[in-house]
Amino acid sequence: MTTRNSINRLLTPKKSIPASLEIGAGATVAIGILVVWCALTYGGIIDENFLPAPGAVVEAFFKVVSNGMLFKHAKVSLTEIYVGFFLSSIIAIPVGIFMGSFRIVSAAIEPVVNFMRYLPVTSLIPLLILWIGIGIEEKIAVIFLGTFFQQIVLAADVSSRVPDDILNVSYTLGASKRQVVTRVLIPATLPGVMDTLRVTMGWAWTFLVVAELVASNSGLGYMILQAMRGLHPDRIFVGIFVIGFLGLATDLGFKWFTRALLPWTEVR
Repeated sequence: MTTRNSINRLLTPKKSIPASLEIGAGATVAIGILVVWCALTYGGIIDENFLPAPGAVVEAFFKVVSNGMLFKHAKVSLTEIYVGFFLSSIIAIPVGIFMGSFRIVSAAIEPVVNFMRYLPVTSLIPLLILWIGIGIEEKIAVIFLGTFFQQIVLAADVSSRVPDDILNVSYTLGASKRQVVTRVLIPATLPGVMDTLRVTMGWAWTFLVVAELVASNSGLGYMILQAMRGLHPDRIFVGIFVIGFLGLATDLGFKWFTRALLPWTEVR
């Protein structure tokens, strides 16, 4: 009966499960992928020029760490992504909140925002190279443009879904328009805004790697490109895994910050 109840709980949508089970499920999938990877490479099913063995990837990792290459490129990429993302966020989030809350703001900028967010950022890279060059400023511009308009739309959607009843109650209790915006509307949007930042940070990493692959002389994307040109698939995997772990660390950082800033919000 206990087993049946446990299975029923696992198959019930949105039901919480023990933390140990969450960790166990994730570890099981990760180990399963590693076992398949080992079987394909060490078993000789796939040539190492197409899929390097885990041991070769670990060896390549320590090699790029020992010669300082990894830290050099990772530092450049982290600088580019955090500066571009920060500049985008501090402008886009307030604009998005106001666009979702005030019809006049929406009418004024929504057509331009919707036009720009459908433009593929990769098509703008040649222009950015022409205007800015291939330095760090160009990568920051790519990340800014890639996330800015998406953040506005997502923040506007969060703001527009704040119930009117909350605002009306605030007015009934004597709050001014300014107080409603600063003490009711903005706090009500913060949980959704944090989700927006988490989602768009993932996009920012994609834009960064694309920009570094197209034109760059440093960064993790550049390191991957050089590894491809030198026929070093193990180093390509090192670059991919480092980007994945840095992205995971950033996501965990967002979760921690959300819990600290918004303790009343449930974070998964």
